[in-house]
Amino acid sequence: MRFSFLSLLRQAFAGHRGWPEQWRSPEPKRVYDVVIVGGGGHGLAAAWYLASEFGIRDVAVLERGWIGSGNSGRNTTIVRSNYLLEESEALYDHSLKLWEGLSQALNYNVMFSPRGVMMLAHGHHDRVVLTRHLHANRLAGIDSEWLEPEAARAFCPGLNISSTIRYPIVGATLQRRGGVARHDAVVWGFARAASALGVDIVENCPVTGFLRNPDGSIAGVETGRGTIRAKRIGVSVAGHTSQVMDLAGLRMPLESYPLQALVSEPLKPVISCVVLSNTIHAYISQSDKGDLVIGAGTDQYVSYGQNGGPQITAHTLDAICELFPALRRVRMMRNWGGIVDNTVDRSPILGTTPIPGLYVNCGWGTGGFKATPGAGHLLAATIARGEPHPIAAPFSLDRFARGRLIDEAAAAAVAH
Repeated sequence: MRFSFLSLLRQAFAGHRGWPEQWRSPEPKRVYDVVIVGGGGHGLAAAWYLASEFGIRDVAVLERGWIGSGNSGRNTTIVRSNYLLEESEALYDHSLKLWEGLSQALNYNVMFSPRGVMMLAHGHHDRVVLTRHLHANRLAGIDSEWLEPEAARAFCPGLNISSTIRYPIVGATLQRRGGVARHDAVVWGFARAASALGVDIVENCPVTGFLRNPDGSIAGVETGRGTIRAKRIGVSVAGHTSQVMDLAGLRMPLESYPLQALVSEPLKPVISCVVLSNTIHAYISQSDKGDLVIGAGTDQYVSYGQNGGPQITAHTLDAICELFPALRRVRMMRNWGGIVDNTVDRSPILGTTPIPGLYVNCGWGTGGFKATPGAGHLLAATIARGEPHPIAAPFSLDRFARGRLIDEAAAAAVAH
């Protein structure tokens, strides 16, 4: 059933009792053309693009838990493309352009809100670094502008631009096309649209091993629900990529860390944009429900634990209270942690692997959510064509052996 004003009106008169399930829950078949391991935003996006753009509909998405139970439901929903290097600019702006029409494409409101993303500069060094970003973005055709402190406060009222705070604000860059989207809606929208095109979404189906042909190519996967064969398999499992790829005998150049976030009690509108500061390791926005969404830097130690260290959140809240003194009495309602997978150059890995038929999408660090439609589209294109999409080509796994690193650590907007 397509969502429209008329369908909403009909369901309203029927007491909203006629809505069908948003996606099918089929038993897995024994053979598929393509299997996607990981039912988060990236994996579901890849499945949808395979079906909608490349005509490959005999696809299964295998999720070890339930849809949206991983990082897709554990992030701070920020969308932007103002990265530094040409390869990253092309990748993230490709994704941002897809975000702009995603609700219409999926027939599902993903609540993308281009309210602007402001990155703060504290001191001369930050000013130089962010100005460099600004000019690099403009050369790539990506919108970016510089705001002096007074202009930054005018764009985001309540921002403390006093010269007496620990890290005075000396300016900011602003990408007006950036903003936020509803993370749950993104996952549900892709799942619903992919299922409608015939993709099988199989929940509670952990992958326990990989099958190989005599020539070494991929033949399928062993799962908690039996053997599933496929000649092409894409792995998109974020922070658990190392564990899954180890089942295939591949060691990945990744480290996994907890990344913590918090939400406050609901408030009337007080933060009109997204504010990020790498220097003080904090960022904040306000959701459509009214709660403040606050993010921190990654924990100091590698871990698969999703609770994280309390000192990280304490440090982040200290920083937020300094940036926005009016928020000091606001109560925090809950906090959580997602598991981010970092590469040594803080850029993703997207493309083929040494095992024919096995593809991987990982290493996004703190940038995974903003890349959701772009990463899914590029992974789908790579799987469908058997070779990397031109935008994804620089992010191949073998770049570490070739020494062609894409060092985006300084452009991540939070320390990781």
